[in-house]
Amino acid sequence: MKKLFLVALAAIGGLLVYRQIQADRAEQDLWTEATDSVPAGSGV
Repeated sequence: MKKLFLVALAAIGGLLVYRQIQADRAEQDLWTEATDSVPAGSGV
């Protein structure tokens, strides 16, 4: 029973880490887009 609990706890921890990485990546992409010197629709 303890092994199952530890596996479930590790899976939940991994999911939380994965979601945090995705959120950080999305925020970085937003900042990159907002501070990009060339507008996205300029065709350059």
